[in-house]
Amino acid sequence: MLVLLSDHTIQNVVIGAALLGMISGVLGSFAVLRQQSLLGDTLAHAALPGICLGFLIAGSRELSSLLGGAFVTAILAALLMLTLTRNSRLKTDAGLGIALSLFFALGVVLLTYIQGTANASQGGLDSFLFGQAAAVLRSDLWVMGGITFFSLGLVLVFWKAFKLVTFDPDFAKTLGLPVVILETTLTLTIAFAVVVGLQMVGVVLMAAMVIAPAVAARQWVKSLEGMVILAALFGVTAGIIGALISVMGRGLATGPLIVLTITALVIVSIFVAPERGVLWEELKRWRDRRELSGNQLLTTLYNLASRHRDPEYPAELGMIDAYHGLRTRRSLKRLERRGLITQVRHMPSEGWHWELTEAGISEARRILDQLGIKEA
Repeated sequence: MLVLLSDHTIQNVVIGAALLGMISGVLGSFAVLRQQSLLGDTLAHAALPGICLGFLIAGSRELSSLLGGAFVTAILAALLMLTLTRNSRLKTDAGLGIALSLFFALGVVLLTYIQGTANASQGGLDSFLFGQAAAVLRSDLWVMGGITFFSLGLVLVFWKAFKLVTFDPDFAKTLGLPVVILETTLTLTIAFAVVVGLQMVGVVLMAAMVIAPAVAARQWVKSLEGMVILAALFGVTAGIIGALISVMGRGLATGPLIVLTITALVIVSIFVAPERGVLWEELKRWRDRRELSGNQLLTTLYNLASRHRDPEYPAELGMIDAYHGLRTRRSLKRLERRGLITQVRHMPSEGWHWELTEAGISEARRILDQLGIKEA
């Protein structure tokens, strides 16, 4: 592993992937919380015509020109989406769909035109569709790093305002904050994340990098601060692991592996995250069902004892089953282990019966009182 990391090209790929994961996790958190998960997809596809225009203007595949053009067209797509949703009855998803289709179609036309020219330097320009991490140079990392840390600095400076606009824009407006400007700025910062990831994962897969780290982090934490930090960590981890896997498995594409890695983190988070994970939810439902079954049995025994005016009234298992229409032996054993009921012999010729203990009587009364049910 250390031998691999000493390779200059591999270092560039790993560092670039880490920068991508960091900026995607931080800025993607705001997109997910603002219910604009498709924003990353729209801006990524809208960057394609900018890449083509940057190439036509510069006449070569100079990264700064390509990313500059991508950023401009991504901004235009974001502004088009905001204009459509604010000045018409279109919903956000419709505005995003229109912007995505329009700009991506324009990008495909320009890419086809460039590929039909005799310019030899256009070779590999279509790699921006799916990314080409191995082509990242050390000079490219300076550009990507500058964009990343500028974006993070912007988030840090406007943290409180961005936080308020994300959760309660109406309240932010009553405080006199320029909500429209802040929302626009927040939307445009996501374009920075898209621009950083174009060469690593490409136009098509960049949407996953904007959404996935934030979705995974959302399962584990409840605060925005924790979500942003964890999403950045998830993004960096996925970027590094995906890059290393692609290096060790010669010929494997880096971008898709990064996306598959962060997707795996999302799946794990959805299933095992405390309180919100699917497995935890199922465990909670199972415990609730078991507790409900025990409470029903306990109150049944209490009501039988109350009707017979005998706190120590022994109830036979068949009678209890007749009340509930199911086999109740396991629930009765659990109540017995809790010291709420005890097993007794009613008559030598009959089987075991169950009666309430003092603790069981108190617990049954508490349950009935909590439910607002009067004693029988």
